[in-house]
Amino acid sequence: MEKKKNLCAMIPESLHARVREEQTAMEISLGEYVEKIIREHFEKGEETMAGGTRTLALQIPEELFMRIKAYLKKYGLTQKEFIIGLIETALVDAEDEEE
Repeated sequence: MEKKKNLCAMIPESLHARVREEQTAMEISLGEYVEKIIREHFEKGEETMAGGTRTLALQIPEELFMRIKAYLKKYGLTQKEFIIGLIETALVDAEDEEE
């Protein structure tokens, strides 16, 4: 494993809030998130991230977010599992309708 170094920078509070929101939604540490963003910057033009994955991020109303969090807790799911499940179900349903 490559040796790591600390990176610290002052950013506007509004940008900080957006970063933390997306980082939390991705369920990764802040260090992992910042590393991902910096790597994406330097590796522009590549179709996918390592492992063939892409990031999907969106903003939703606070009330909906809280309802989702309660659902996830009740059923023991992560946000990632929940969203991927919804997308896969919708795509399968659409494919079935086309047939």
